[in-house]
Amino acid sequence: MRSESSLNPLFVLIWTPFVGALVTLSLAPFDFWPAGILSCAFYAHLLCTCSPRQGLWRGWLYGLGLFGSGVSWIYVSIHVHGNASIPLAAGLTALFCAGLALFHALFAWLYVQFVRPLPGGMLVGFPALWVIFEWLREWVLTGFPWLYLGYAHVETWISGWAPITGVFGLSFICAISGICLFLAWRSRKPVSCTTYAVVLITLWGGGAILKPTQWVGQANERPITIGIVQPNVPQEHKWDPRYYNPILQQLRIATDKLLGRDIVIWPESAIPNYYQRAQDFLEPINQRAKAAGTTLITGAPFRATGSAAYYNSIVATGSGSGIYHKQRLVPFGEYVPLEAQLRGLIDFFDLPMSSFSSGPAEQKSLTAGAYRIAPFICYEIVYGNLVAQNAQDAELLVTISNDSWFGDSIGPWQHLQIAQMRGRENGRYVLRATNNGISAIIDHQGRILKRTEQFVETTLTGEAEAMLGNTPFSSFGNRPMVIACFLGLLLMGLMYLGFWRDS
Repeated sequence: MRSESSLNPLFVLIWTPFVGALVTLSLAPFDFWPAGILSCAFYAHLLCTCSPRQGLWRGWLYGLGLFGSGVSWIYVSIHVHGNASIPLAAGLTALFCAGLALFHALFAWLYVQFVRPLPGGMLVGFPALWVIFEWLREWVLTGFPWLYLGYAHVETWISGWAPITGVFGLSFICAISGICLFLAWRSRKPVSCTTYAVVLITLWGGGAILKPTQWVGQANERPITIGIVQPNVPQEHKWDPRYYNPILQQLRIATDKLLGRDIVIWPESAIPNYYQRAQDFLEPINQRAKAAGTTLITGAPFRATGSAAYYNSIVATGSGSGIYHKQRLVPFGEYVPLEAQLRGLIDFFDLPMSSFSSGPAEQKSLTAGAYRIAPFICYEIVYGNLVAQNAQDAELLVTISNDSWFGDSIGPWQHLQIAQMRGRENGRYVLRATNNGISAIIDHQGRILKRTEQFVETTLTGEAEAMLGNTPFSSFGNRPMVIACFLGLLLMGLMYLGFWRDS
């Protein structure tokens, strides 16, 4: 194997983005999970002897490959639905991906400059710093918690750790697995290879042992009957007044066939009008649902009484009750940063319903008969701590979305996989209703029981279980894992300083 300093700059320029793109290959819809582990192994090789300055550049190239391949679906929203020209949409998408790649540039610089020299800096420091930067992406600049390494492992052996550590724990194991492969290959010494094999067997074997563990129990013996409406309304028709009545008629016909089930769910903004203005349509359905013992859950814009604020909301009616206003809004989709400067520049900054307000942090669960439901609208399902916090007081999770914004891309598949992880982490069934797919019923182990095809008008029926009790992750969220990574780096730093002082 050649030394790092001998790597051709052109080779690095071409190879490094490809290494980053391997993470995308590990995730849905490709689901080749070993690719994420290989990505970490190759990344460690690229950073093993380079200078901090080289690390900064290589980290940015790695991030460019990761985000350029993994979130290229942003282009669909900007070009198709934002009416931006192809060059402009491509330029904005590239700028977005290049900005996200700065996280990896900083990661690589910090790793090479401060972490790599520490005792165990590569074996433990690399995955610990990786987790910290995934955590930073959850909240810096409102957050973009997408393309985490651990999502690829929602159904592998190490998913047994998810109810304890959450997706960050799986990312740590994935990263350390790649490091072990690289170090074993670089060393080729039997003793060293045995050590790395023990690490892998412990983490993967531990996950396999934990996987069948039942952290939660069923609330009752009778399953909950579910109906999900997937209307497949084209995005260009959604807010066109000419299609308003046909959309309502479509929802009514589909719902009448599902009445009698415990819960019927419509997707995000299923009603293309303020909830209050649609009462003439909703009230008769509400009465029929109540008479049938059905809880109807729908997404709809909601105008606050006596206020100029309006929300992206989810409402339970019929045999249920409650309203939830979305807390985590999508920048440029549901609100526009620097609104005064950007409004009117291009159509993308003037999308319908792009001036929502954030809902309050403390909101009650929805109810469906005797069951409590934690609701999440679209993007919110990607925030692990938010889901864990609300899952504690609920027996079911419901997420509604409109993935029409992403067209026929990999975005909706990634979104579905993230919902699977939330079910696995919290030991809850997840009911997912979308406008044009992929709607699904996910069990408390994160397995998809039933799902729809994309781009079809259909309904999905099935059963779910109400679950009681909390997993460790539901109780504590991702804080223990993040704190452990910080403390691990701090301890290695103290050991390093102590070693040099003693020397």
